[in-house]
Amino acid sequence: MAAGYAEILRTRHAARLLVGTLVGRLPCAVAAIAIVLFVRSEGGTYSLAGALAAVYGVANAVGQPLLGRLVDLYGQPRVQLPAALVSALAMSAFAFSGTDPLPLAYVCVALSGLFTPPLEGGLRALWSSVLASEGQVQTAYAMDAVAQEVMFTVGPLLVTLCVSLWSAQAALVLVNVVGVLGALSVVLSPPSRAWRSEPREAHWLGALRSPGLLVLLGAFLAVGMALGSIAVAAVAYADDHGGDAVYGWLMAAIGLGALVGGTAYGARRWSGAPERRLRVLVALLAVCYVPLTLTPGPVAMTALTAVAGLFLAPCLACAFVLVDRHAPRGTVTEAFSWIVTTFTVGSSGGTGLAGPVVEAGGAVWGFAVPGVAGGVSLLVLLATGRVLAAPAARRVVAASSENDPNRAAEPRFRSGDRA
Repeated sequence: MAAGYAEILRTRHAARLLVGTLVGRLPCAVAAIAIVLFVRSEGGTYSLAGALAAVYGVANAVGQPLLGRLVDLYGQPRVQLPAALVSALAMSAFAFSGTDPLPLAYVCVALSGLFTPPLEGGLRALWSSVLASEGQVQTAYAMDAVAQEVMFTVGPLLVTLCVSLWSAQAALVLVNVVGVLGALSVVLSPPSRAWRSEPREAHWLGALRSPGLLVLLGAFLAVGMALGSIAVAAVAYADDHGGDAVYGWLMAAIGLGALVGGTAYGARRWSGAPERRLRVLVALLAVCYVPLTLTPGPVAMTALTAVAGLFLAPCLACAFVLVDRHAPRGTVTEAFSWIVTTFTVGSSGGTGLAGPVVEAGGAVWGFAVPGVAGGVSLLVLLATGRVLAAPAARRVVAASSENDPNRAAEPRFRSGDRA
């Protein structure tokens, strides 16, 4: 099973790019918990902590596609590293100034979120210039989705460890310094320095002028809502079945399920149309959410949440292939960044929606929200099948261009093309 991943990691530059990107994304992965712990250590209320974390999230959602467009226009090092530095400096300023004066705290947090570098989209744009075939790129997408689950599981544990050993302030500064080092590792690599986007048509909509990409954004807005609603429903369930420990097990289980599912998905080469495969995966994702409404005892519920997570990473990995296929020429980083933004917005929306539902009907109705959201995602894909299956623009890279040392390295193929 691990042979495909090992093959990729043995490829020159691949391990450095993956690890550097994961490390560089650490500040974003732990921002919410790090901000909450810091505000509470300063004597702030949970409402203030939540508001500051929300401001970071909104600013991050706005900044990702904007910075992604700049990367497509000017290259990775000229955008990624300055953005990482500004983001880290802003969060460090927040760590040293605290919550007083409050307007400064909001400005610092907003700037940090806005300038979070789009390393996630940047990595996916680089894979086709590093790897030798379409099959390897698809495996790399799956490996990326699996690595995300590891990061979002380990990251919060690292923050809480730093807080216990030193302080919440030190944790906030440290994770951002580490994030800059990760970004630096990526942008100094030869593939990142050499990468250039395709020539693009000037258009204010950028990647959003692609109908296929809009379909994917609509579908994954609903998937994000499903994931966000589970987090809230799990709190309500845990309150009645053992408290915080049970909640921790539920969240760990859904992450473990995604880890197992993504690993299995990436371990084989898939044939056939990715559009059809995505519909099947989203259907399975929606079906696996339904048993959560049974709300059995903690052990059985933990098992059900693990099953509910099985198809999340495969859905993301398959969607990445289609994003690359449908991104207009010269907008691939921006297109991947839009997926990140949409998923984040959907998750926040699901959290907001599940709260009133849980208050009105309890955990059972709260767990019904992800099933409905998964069904909506499937309906979007079914209703727009022709749009998603429309052929994407193709590109041929001349051999002379590939061998020209004065020309920036470009992908040898688009992931939607035949290898």
